[in-house]
Amino acid sequence: MAGVLVFDIETIPDAAGIRRLEGIPDSVSDLDVVTQALADRKEKTGSEFMPLHLQKVVAISCVIRRTTRDGSPQFKVGSLGDANSSEKEIIQAFFDLIEKYTPQLVSWNGSGFDLPVLHYRALLNGVVCSRYWEMGESGDSDSRDFKWNNYISRYHMRHIDLMDLLAKFSGRANAPLDALAKLCGFPGKMGMDGGQVWQGFLDGKIKEIRDYCETDVVNTYLVYCRFQRMRGGVSPEEYQEELQFVKSELLKESKTPQGAFWQGYLDNFSEDSQDIL
Repeated sequence: MAGVLVFDIETIPDAAGIRRLEGIPDSVSDLDVVTQALADRKEKTGSEFMPLHLQKVVAISCVIRRTTRDGSPQFKVGSLGDANSSEKEIIQAFFDLIEKYTPQLVSWNGSGFDLPVLHYRALLNGVVCSRYWEMGESGDSDSRDFKWNNYISRYHMRHIDLMDLLAKFSGRANAPLDALAKLCGFPGKMGMDGGQVWQGFLDGKIKEIRDYCETDVVNTYLVYCRFQRMRGGVSPEEYQEELQFVKSELLKESKTPQGAFWQGYLDNFSEDSQDIL
């Protein structure tokens, strides 16, 4: 199960983009710009959810699960950049990980939300992500395999959108990550949900947003482990060992000042999360 990169993003409405598209003068505050845009959107569609190209990325969290060169297992969870990093810096850091490792990408609704948002925002911010967009055009030995298996094509496997795949690519069959994680005995969402990120951002709760995003990527990774068990990718014993390994790594994180919130996450594991023999 080495070479896996699980990712999740958190976004807020793009005040600068709305301002530009609507011709709103600088004298109007960002808060007023967004408040009016959300109201207009709700009146038009019944929801405040903004179009993907007007979603500004404020956090990207990742789980990296790989085997190091010396054969040691590695599980790392964290958010890219820091609380003061720009959107461009955060997005560039994400694509730099792909450039460095060429990992198996795993997401929950990544095809429907996270990756399209990252495409638009990378385009607007001038981010370079050549490995991610590789589709085997050059024909050299390093890229030839990408013609048949790349990150972009829907039915290729370098990116697995678990929500899309489990629903058999039918939106009517989609399940929410929080519910499915909890049904599997995992903790599920903690701290906030996506609908609270904008208010959290206004309140200066960047760390809380990043922490919440990190719990989501761990939930996604754990569901991915369960998926691998279902498809025969790992044995029951390997599945149980992996869950114990993840718990042990999170326990280490919980002992650090910035990772204290992981203790609450660990406390919410159900015993039946391992009951799959």
